Amino acid sequence: MKEFIISEAKVETAVLVGLITQMQDERKTNEYLDELAFLAETAGAEVVKRFTQKLPTANSVTYVGKGKLEEIRQYIRTEEEEEREVGMVIFDDELSAKQIRNIEAELKVKILDRTSLILDIFAMRAQTANAKTQVELAQYKYMLPRLQRLWTHLERQGGGSGSGSGKGGSVGLRGPGETQLEMDRRIILNRMSLLKERLAEIDKQKATQRKNRGRMIRVALVGYTNVGKSTIMNLLAKSEVFAENKLFATLDTTVRKVIIDNLPFLLSDTVGFIRKLPTDLVDSFKSTLDEVREADLLVHVVDISHPGFEEQIEVVNKTLADIGGGGKPMILIFNKIDAYTYVEKAPDDLTPRTKENLTLEELMKTWMAKMEDNCLFISARERINIDELKDVVYQRVKELHVQKYPYNDFLYQTYEEEE
Repeated sequence: MKEFIISEAKVETAVLVGLITQMQDERKTNEYLDELAFLAETAGAEVVKRFTQKLPTANSVTYVGKGKLEEIRQYIRTEEEEEREVGMVIFDDELSAKQIRNIEAELKVKILDRTSLILDIFAMRAQTANAKTQVELAQYKYMLPRLQRLWTHLERQGGGSGSGSGKGGSVGLRGPGETQLEMDRRIILNRMSLLKERLAEIDKQKATQRKNRGRMIRVALVGYTNVGKSTIMNLLAKSEVFAENKLFATLDTTVRKVIIDNLPFLLSDTVGFIRKLPTDLVDSFKSTLDEVREADLLVHVVDISHPGFEEQIEVVNKTLADIGGGGKPMILIFNKIDAYTYVEKAPDDLTPRTKENLTLEELMKTWMAKMEDNCLFISARERINIDELKDVVYQRVKELHVQKYPYNDFLYQTYEEEE
């Protein structure tokens, strides 16, 4: 799977490319490129330049226009003359096989899109056999429709009937390429079938494990990637789940038994969501996301210090609905209040106020009025309002426990499992 691995080599420099469209204004595009830069950094690359272009939609042949592509090529060539190599160009949307082939032919460097970059990070982060299997399946799904570009070198080969006889020549040239391509397709499809069988077996094992967990309420931490879910997990469960200020630090669902005021429940930390999350990746991580689907209560963690946190909330809610986890009881936890900043307006500034001008206290009142008792503001890192968080979770779990197990006298079981 060399195509996806960029982290094993020395730090590579990268150029980012995004579009400003009718559906995506300049502010949003820059925010997306900030996230793409964070993804690149997480994968081990150093971003040295960004390019944006205003287009109604992406160019079906080269994503950006010919002029912008030439501008990118000129920048790469200038960098090479100065002995500073640009290792790759990363595009903020998923590219088709035709787009990748045409862009590579023009720029002559490695081309990645957002999907392949996310897959690379997942491959780096996967630790267990379960996660590795899920990532490998998603990689093959991504690779399959793009196989043709791997064999463009065959177009330069001669041979075959009529290789120099006008129209018949193109037919003759197709033979070896199609043979090799079909062979690779068959190998990949067979491998995908094997991986799907493995994941089906894993699904059965996980389902059995969930049935054996006893009569306890299940709580799942969900949210955008890098919002602090694992840190909250460590605080509530007194465990040592890996937490890092990078995207997708957690891939494997971790489940812990938590007891608050003699009330036991199961708490799971799940993989973070992200904009434009590849559908194949969501499908491959079905067994991991089953923890979300089967949870009794969702704790949606939000990074309130992020300028686009409201859109991140929408992304998570949409993803939850897509995987069948919508409509469940939910608590909204605004994390990182210690990092929240705002722009104070001058007294004579008569322009309408925006969320960037709201103080933390004003923002809290807005959301608490909207969510009533179902939201809380904390800092997991500074341990601010953690006792309040425990109290809110306790009350919600207690209510759900009485509803679901009205005759159960809180069975205490020793349970600790990392999936």
